[in-house]
Amino acid sequence: MAGKNIKKTNSLPGNKNKQNSKKKDKTDFFDKIQFLTEEILTNRKRKKRLKKEKLKKKNIILDWVETFLWAVGMVLLINQYIIQAYQIPSGSMIDTLLIGDHIFVNKFIYGPELLPGLGKLPSPIRPERNDIIIFENPNYVGRGTVFNILQRVIYMLTLARVDIDRDEFGNPRPHFLIKRAVGVEGDRIVYENGNLLIRPRGESIWYDENTFFSMQGMNHNIIRLMDLSAYPAFSAAGKAMAFNELRLPIPSHIQSLQLQASRVPYPDFTARDEARLIVLRGAYPHESRYSISLARMNLGTYVPESRILPLGDNRDNSLDGRSFGSVSLSRVLGKGLIIYWPGDFRTRRFQAFERFGGIK
Repeated sequence: MAGKNIKKTNSLPGNKNKQNSKKKDKTDFFDKIQFLTEEILTNRKRKKRLKKEKLKKKNIILDWVETFLWAVGMVLLINQYIIQAYQIPSGSMIDTLLIGDHIFVNKFIYGPELLPGLGKLPSPIRPERNDIIIFENPNYVGRGTVFNILQRVIYMLTLARVDIDRDEFGNPRPHFLIKRAVGVEGDRIVYENGNLLIRPRGESIWYDENTFFSMQGMNHNIIRLMDLSAYPAFSAAGKAMAFNELRLPIPSHIQSLQLQASRVPYPDFTARDEARLIVLRGAYPHESRYSISLARMNLGTYVPESRILPLGDNRDNSLDGRSFGSVSLSRVLGKGLIIYWPGDFRTRRFQAFERFGGIK
């Protein structure tokens, strides 16, 4: 009996209250979880319903305008800061790039501009020798900040198909140029009958371009449209100019040779000017300007710090650093990336397919 009494004592009302309290706490916890879940799901359904009702009320025209503006903004952002489409306007880079080639340019690599034509973000990467670079034409004369920004925005939005910056004859004005970075900081460059000689920083030896680039493991195809046999004619043309300046009769053998120079479609003005200066220096040895100009030609073009010398692969038909000199690195806008649509696709479809891909 005593054992039974103890068992009954364990089942007192106080113990039952504690057990009931625990069950109630457990029930309340699950009720709260259920309530929160229902609240979240209800709010989610409410938001979806309100969004659908808002879309139903939205004007279809405003919807199209909003989508269009969003797409325009994305195109501008990508073109301005990451990758821009560009169309090759001339044959100065034949055979690497042909007229009409559509290419993508990496604008992020050298630091993109903050706004078209305004400011430039810094970059730890600098253009290197042999890079295909796009840069602002040093000879370009703009038409004001507003026009330049508008021209570049339209050019980017149309993926390089529309250029509103044209001359009086309707031809696009070359605001941007694409060339190969041949000379870098500290180089000296000399042109000898149209061929390039390079003396790198710290070197005393002059290397012809092909040999130098082969030594560096950088090969590229240089196009010469002119035969070396034409150079005596250019020399004669320069001498004839000097005789005219001296008001002296032109010797007959020089007259006959200079006529041949007029028939060459892509004259080498450097060779012509050198021959002219040699005659003038001989006639006026006391005039230092002729000696100085000749010394500059013989010593070559020096590429200063933070600058680069760009040249076209088509050496006899390229407006490049031989005309306007070296270019500041701050003017370099990007690096040629890939050809995404060859300009010769219509005329040489099967051969054009081979030109898709990276630019070298």
